Amino acid sequence: MYDVIKHYPRPSMELLERYEAVTESASLNEALPNRDGALYSKIKPVWHGARVLGSALTVQCGAGDNLMLHRALELIQPGDVLVVSCGLYDEAGAMMGGIMSQYVQGRKGCRGLVIDGACRDIQAMEQAKFPAFARNTSMKSVSKMLPGRINHPIVVGNVCVKPGDIVFGDADGVVVVPLELAEETLEKALAREKKEDELLASYLAGEQTIWEAYNFGEPYSRLGLSEEP
Repeated sequence: MYDVIKHYPRPSMELLERYEAVTESASLNEALPNRDGALYSKIKPVWHGARVLGSALTVQCGAGDNLMLHRALELIQPGDVLVVSCGLYDEAGAMMGGIMSQYVQGRKGCRGLVIDGACRDIQAMEQAKFPAFARNTSMKSVSKMLPGRINHPIVVGNVCVKPGDIVFGDADGVVVVPLELAEETLEKALAREKKEDELLASYLAGEQTIWEAYNFGEPYSRLGLSEEP
């Protein structure tokens, strides 16, 4: 098998546009069969208000080396999100910075970056409105010597990500939806958000409480707790 794969199943732009209707990343994770699409919580937006939605272009880099990431920049198609695994050494250095991000955004139509590692030039990314989600930031440089792979399944934030999977990130973190589950997950997420909107309206109108709506009294009573009258 090739180290660098260029052809793989991708979501349509129409499907990505329909995903824009989702309000929160949590809605997608709750809609997945095992609620297992959320990357671990250390991967956060590097600037306030960042939101990303697109198709995963996966990159496996060596620790502290971004040669394969530079190669991936040339393979990006409009709608892609770079999803990068590069080892878990926090001080390895920044894998991507301001010039790289503005290049792929302006010339390639890249929608953002999700990296289990560091990036830098955060102010430049924010000014360009380039969504970046990372485990940490660093001003240190990296090498360009090590091999890696592009568009193979990788593990990022304890989640397996395949090329073409749908990536959605906001203030709460990042969730990955397998492409084969994309349609049903979207439908469930939108239905969940609609129901939550209706429930909130009923709470605020005094029609019911959260306690009543979810019947929390049942598990509470099983605990045998005592309450002051």
